[in-house]
Amino acid sequence: MAYWKDTWSFPNSIEYEYKFAGNYGAKGEKRGERKKATPEQIKKQNQLNKEKRMRRVIKANFLSEDYWITLKYPEGTRKKVEEVKKELKKFLDDMRKAYKKRSEIFKFIYRMEIGEFGGIHIHILLNRIQGKPHTDLLIKELWPHGTINYQTLYEYGGYKKLANYIVKPPDEEVYEQLSLFEEEEQKQFIRYSSSRNLIRPEPERKVYRRWTVKQLIEDGPKPIKGFYIDKDSIIVGVNKYTGMSYLQYTECRINEIKDREEYEKLKQEGVG
Repeated sequence: MAYWKDTWSFPNSIEYEYKFAGNYGAKGEKRGERKKATPEQIKKQNQLNKEKRMRRVIKANFLSEDYWITLKYPEGTRKKVEEVKKELKKFLDDMRKAYKKRSEIFKFIYRMEIGEFGGIHIHILLNRIQGKPHTDLLIKELWPHGTINYQTLYEYGGYKKLANYIVKPPDEEVYEQLSLFEEEEQKQFIRYSSSRNLIRPEPERKVYRRWTVKQLIEDGPKPIKGFYIDKDSIIVGVNKYTGMSYLQYTECRINEIKDREEYEKLKQEGVG
């Protein structure tokens, strides 16, 4: 019986997933009872898959020192969504031009939100310029409409927490606030947008025999040189919908890379 080993490689981590390469049980593994998923379970799984995909997109394009910012308007300001979109577009276009002038590529993911009292603000994850001028000063110069809050991806809580936030569905409170806007405008607050130049990571796939995966599960995974295994990432179990076993875990780089030039150099040397 064969298993797929999917490997996702990122600047500071490597994710592994081992799963049965087929739809039915075979000699060597007794298949567990298969259950039919309920609509609620399917909805929950779809959300988890969205979070996983977003986490991988973030890990492939951003480093822990990149910025998670909030663009705000003065307290009490109530603007039309179209006006906000126009000002946001100008900001992003100006940022892109400023990065290009400095031979940098501008990447971003943003989500518009409604504040407690109905005001609009914008959350944006963006890559920092290497060196001077400092990115925060550039942002301040190009967003003259209000205040700006700055956090690094690390300060916010890391890739997983940020990914969950970006793709989270609106809660009851948000749905109440959405009633303040026209139906077409409401769509802007329940989805995210991103630059087209983001890397959309795909796994490297290899096929393994069942006994190889069984031994890995029994002995536990071993990290490659320069990495350690995140113990909290190890998940071993049986898919209750297919009845087949699986294993997944993540290796993290011991000496975290915080500079893109350093990462590109490691890749060229064949050790990234």
